[in-house]
Amino acid sequence: MSALQRKFEKVNEIIEKYGKKKSSLIAILQEIQEEYRYLPEEILTYVATAMDLSPATVFGVATFYAQFSLEPKGKYIIRVCDGTACHVRGSMPVYNAIRKKVGLKGDRKTTDDLNFTVETVSCLGACGLAPVVTINDKVYGQMTPEAIELILDQLMKEEDGQ
Repeated sequence: MSALQRKFEKVNEIIEKYGKKKSSLIAILQEIQEEYRYLPEEILTYVATAMDLSPATVFGVATFYAQFSLEPKGKYIIRVCDGTACHVRGSMPVYNAIRKKVGLKGDRKTTDDLNFTVETVSCLGACGLAPVVTINDKVYGQMTPEAIELILDQLMKEEDGQ
């Protein structure tokens, strides 16, 4: 095994799990992102070489789908719906409260400690619960700035080991 292969041992395991078929690329990238919380450029380049694909093909898939990120994401990925139903029921004050609580300023989406990433999405498919927020895979409906702050307080306590 070469030094490069050893460096990317986990990536090799993922590729072997799915096979080197082009049709496996999305599943491979999903698992790599789950492992690293994003798709590092050097790993994408390695995947292209290991799967005998062009770097353009791999980077094209990685940048086409919104689920993939070329930037590190937080442990907690918070998505705030800004679709029509959520927007008219106050999703933007909820979004602003989240950003303030986790300490995000400007156009930053992820905290320096990589605990939180905050994003808006066009629809979470739960309009009857508007405004809706997801934290990782958990759905929170009828959110208010006060309610989301309580949820974030609990997550922050868990991170501090309390």
